[in-house]
Amino acid sequence: MAGVAVCPGSFDPVTLGHVDIVRRARTMFDEVVVAVGVNAAKTPLLDDETRVALFAAAVEDMPGVRVVAMPGLLADLCREVGATSIVKGLRGGADFDAEHPMALMNRHLSGVDTVFLVGAASLSHIASSMVRDVAKHGGTIDDLVPDGVADAVHAALEVRRNKGESR
Repeated sequence: MAGVAVCPGSFDPVTLGHVDIVRRARTMFDEVVVAVGVNAAKTPLLDDETRVALFAAAVEDMPGVRVVAMPGLLADLCREVGATSIVKGLRGGADFDAEHPMALMNRHLSGVDTVFLVGAASLSHIASSMVRDVAKHGGTIDDLVPDGVADAVHAALEVRRNKGESR
């Protein structure tokens, strides 16, 4: 496959599984645009700029990969960057069940199909929500995320604790 692929997500935080999917997608497409979702209705652990910067640092060694903030619809970003495909990673059947209707809607809105990549078996247990939970409870996440991400997660959790927030 050639062309431009968009790899969207909230990436709160970026994990080694996310980086693996982008690295593998880059072997199939001329360019991969990582689209970090920005949703004013949600309060992520890491702010938008931090999530973009952490993912950009994680893929800085990958030519043909760029990371952007995505404040609107994925379909709009696909048109803006001339995407030929959307790439999503799947860890298992539950991921497919969640992603399938989104893939259909994105094709309806943009005409762009979604390509699903099966995640590496060695990383299939890693999910951002679990990483946040492990970190929140004092566990080590360094082996689940790219360099620098664990420090950012722990710092954000400390800020939340100091504010009395529980997430």
